[in-house]
Amino acid sequence: MRPTVRFTVLFALTALASTSLAACGSGSGSDPDTVKVSFKQSTDNSIKVMDTYLGDIKKQFEKANPGKKVELVPIKAPDSEYYTKLQQMLRSPKTAPDLVYEDTFLINSDITSGYLKPLDDYLADWKDWDQFIDTAKAAAKGEDGKTYGVPDGTDTRGLWFSKDVFAKAGLPADWQPKTWDEVLDAARTIKEKVPGVTPINVYTGKPAGEAATMQGFEMLLYGTGDGGADPLYDKGSKKWITAGQGFKDSLAFVETVYKEKLGPEVSDALDPNFGTKVRGELLPQGKLGIALDGSWLPQDWLEGSGHEWPEWSKELGLAAMPTQNGQAPGRVSMSGGWTWAIPAKAGNPDLAFEFVKTMQTKANAQKWYIANSGIAVRKDVADDPAYVAAQPGIKFFTDLVADTHYRPAYPAYPKVSVAIQEAMEGVTTGDKSVAEAARDYDEALKEATDNQVVSK
Repeated sequence: MRPTVRFTVLFALTALASTSLAACGSGSGSDPDTVKVSFKQSTDNSIKVMDTYLGDIKKQFEKANPGKKVELVPIKAPDSEYYTKLQQMLRSPKTAPDLVYEDTFLINSDITSGYLKPLDDYLADWKDWDQFIDTAKAAAKGEDGKTYGVPDGTDTRGLWFSKDVFAKAGLPADWQPKTWDEVLDAARTIKEKVPGVTPINVYTGKPAGEAATMQGFEMLLYGTGDGGADPLYDKGSKKWITAGQGFKDSLAFVETVYKEKLGPEVSDALDPNFGTKVRGELLPQGKLGIALDGSWLPQDWLEGSGHEWPEWSKELGLAAMPTQNGQAPGRVSMSGGWTWAIPAKAGNPDLAFEFVKTMQTKANAQKWYIANSGIAVRKDVADDPAYVAAQPGIKFFTDLVADTHYRPAYPAYPKVSVAIQEAMEGVTTGDKSVAEAARDYDEALKEATDNQVVSK
């Protein structure tokens, strides 16, 4: 999941609806020889990784299928608006494209809403499907056991740090914190010894959306406890878990970052485009000490990105995010990813799946994983030495898969995520204490899940 995400996903504003309806024109079925492919276009005009990749696939597809055309339908918006616009488009055959880019965190919500078409019949006849790892396949499954998306990669998360800032602060170049306190202590040292530098960034609040939930809060929450049971959802009772001690401790970490001014200014942190600034300015310019962020960052620094930074692998260090007190397994990561899905109201679903097959040849999949700094979900690509050697950091982030976690892939999750963001925002701004934010989260959780909650 990539820079994954800001929003109230299930309720569209009228303005967003009208924008999205215009985006797809006459709908996917208006021309039986044209496949309409909708995807998230970066709000940063210099980032063209997806555009370039899809443009190449379009050429390949049209050459291999004479008379068939591909119409790319980009949605240029922050993540939160992308999800809202996409859902608006999926509601009508007049606006639904033939193929859409779906974040795994949202796919079950769209499945439950009836927006997506099951792909099992297509997958049964596609030999390449056997190359996809089981965890990636599971991320695209509905509660009915059917598969609704083809994964295009996964991701993991960790701590990026500036070696120059660390050197100035007297911190080790091979830094590997063992506890949360060691992370905070490093940030405090940077604040004291390297003025003018933001010590640490932890995404927070509703404007940051899923980036706050997943890169921020869940990287903390899943490092509490014993690393066993899911701290958000109890599979045994099929209920969501109210705010326990681990939840409160995670909020306290966020509160500490902003209360002690170890993080960015609150106004910056609550800017929906702050992630672009982190990747495009703060890290490359040595103005950020530590970034709790994802494996995909180098895509912003590749040649032609507009933020070229070929020296990044020499100037940045990588460390695993530790568990709260260093308890086993000692580190934590979260994984997500995106899928290609066919809308239930698509006019040309067969043509859409043929486009997916073109995208997902071994060669094209490998090209995409490398271009967007993704982690391979195809076994044949993951085993290819050329993939492993293609970019610094790939091995580090791939190794984190052994200790990674996945968000509860249930329809209520997007609403639960918003409730987490609201709790984070409350302690970030100082408007709420940890206890107040946790209490309000419990109330929001009950509403988001129709009171399907349990205390642990």
